[in-house]
Amino acid sequence: MSFSPILLFTYNRPEHTQAILDSLATNKEASESILYIFCDGLKENASEENRIKNEQVKKIIKKETRFKEIRLQIQEKNKGLACSIIDGLNFVFSSHETAIVLEDDLIVSPYFLNYMNTALSAYQNDKQVGEIGGCNFFACGPKYPKYFFTNMPDTWGWATWKDRWEKFNEDAVFLYKALEKNNKMFAFNTYGAYDMEGMLKEQIFGKVDSWAIRWQAVMVLNDWLCLYPNPSYTNHIESINATHAKANIIPPLEQNEPTFEKIEIKEIELTTKAMKLGYSGKGDYFGRYTRKYLKKRLKKIIKTVLLFFVPFGIVQIFKNNKHKK
Repeated sequence: MSFSPILLFTYNRPEHTQAILDSLATNKEASESILYIFCDGLKENASEENRIKNEQVKKIIKKETRFKEIRLQIQEKNKGLACSIIDGLNFVFSSHETAIVLEDDLIVSPYFLNYMNTALSAYQNDKQVGEIGGCNFFACGPKYPKYFFTNMPDTWGWATWKDRWEKFNEDAVFLYKALEKNNKMFAFNTYGAYDMEGMLKEQIFGKVDSWAIRWQAVMVLNDWLCLYPNPSYTNHIESINATHAKANIIPPLEQNEPTFEKIEIKEIELTTKAMKLGYSGKGDYFGRYTRKYLKKRLKKIIKTVLLFFVPFGIVQIFKNNKHKK
């Protein structure tokens, strides 16, 4: 098995940085893997607290020794997450053919690297596959297959190939027009389950700075699919400090050594339905309606019933009283 380089992006969360390094080091392939760590610089007028945390992160990554090789890139100025990831991938792909990407608010399964490296090798020549995903947050459990494909890329622990990433386009306006021209906006919007189009517009007008929404557009425009595992090989560390993940979605994490099997490259209705349910905010990790959604639905039904029957009941009471008189 060949071992892909790992890219880890950090900034000012020392506890999280230590947690992702510790969980990653439980993978037996870690000692055979090159780890690139990109630490972003401080923002202008950063608080003293952020300065301290940024320095703590630097100390942690400088003392890390559990991998075959550590290659540090510490920025003096703040680049932001989107620019950091885009530049980091471009840099690593200048000398490697594959890459595994992690951010500092994740933890991984002890079998994460095994899965990623095996899947990257298995689907390298299958150009329909744009990405290998690690976090399954909508189709976990025995109801679903061990592995499956969807058209939505994963951003919480993922991997890809140089030739796929070379098609990445930073121009959000171009991507938006291409999606419209090729009638792919519906697919881009998770088949109508989520307003990805709105997020891409926010990217265009500078309201967000997201590499992920642009990568997603590239995936859809190229008709690429993303491989997902069941259960997940990564999940999100609960954090009120997470910049881009306030929901703290934490799916079940794989704790048993799996047997990888290559599957047919196509979407199936069962997992696509679960994906749509999850992206709509109505579903959980197991493709079921959430309790929150069911309660909301029940309240709406009760309200509708009351609006229909209560006025009718009042009229009947009035008629009965009038008849008694």
